[in-house]
Amino acid sequence: MTFCCPLCHAPLAHMDKSYACPQGHRYDMAKEGYVNLLPVQHKRSRDPGDSAEMMQARRAFLDAGHYQPLRDAVASKLAEILPVGASSILDIGCGEGYYTAAFARIAEEQGAITFGLDVSKSAIRAAAKRYSGVTFCVASSHRLPFEQSSMDAVIRIYAPCKGEELARVVKEGCWVITVTPGPRHLMELKGLIYSEVMLHAAHSEQLPGFELRQELSLGYEMSLTGKEAVALLQMTPFAWRAKPEVWETLAAQETFNCQTDFSIHCWQRVN
Repeated sequence: MTFCCPLCHAPLAHMDKSYACPQGHRYDMAKEGYVNLLPVQHKRSRDPGDSAEMMQARRAFLDAGHYQPLRDAVASKLAEILPVGASSILDIGCGEGYYTAAFARIAEEQGAITFGLDVSKSAIRAAAKRYSGVTFCVASSHRLPFEQSSMDAVIRIYAPCKGEELARVVKEGCWVITVTPGPRHLMELKGLIYSEVMLHAAHSEQLPGFELRQELSLGYEMSLTGKEAVALLQMTPFAWRAKPEVWETLAAQETFNCQTDFSIHCWQRVN
């Protein structure tokens, strides 16, 4: 299994240090080993996705192990549902590869290839440098550069993706694992930013063509240093709402306790 062209959707052939399609579209591999499959006409900004600074903060936080229970839980689910003889899995919105590397170890036991996809070039560059056993690409999650019915499992942790794209690339009978924030996720952090903290809405996602087979919640308390709390805030979608004094307050904390609340769902492709 390999990529397909983001412009004409024909299969891409891997030749030396590039990928090319029969129409003559060519995509060179970077020295780190990834390929950029995000044409300029598909970008919504000049440099989409996480910046290098955001990526470094995310890597430092994840390397400290604060989200390892989540990684372990999703990897366990993947091991449980991945079909025998699987050929390919995909981590959408893979960032710098922290979760992807764990999924790749599961896939390798079946002889399957692991793909990691993110719109951020900085994140993919860092991922490819560290995790050589994964095939990484810069690409849009709304235009997946893969052939129809090519994936045995897709993992989507917080990342957006069109449901019809998931239905297109996942094989019949195979799986999508999603992770979304539970109702009380990061309540203490949000309490520093908002005058009234609203709970996350209960899960209501529907994926046409899939049936929800399993769902579980995972929650635990983290004890963070001020620096780690700042890194966590940088990773969240509400960081832009934080006033300067919030950042200063967090940075000055000797210990900041914050709860997690994750919702994990396993969807099976049915038609």
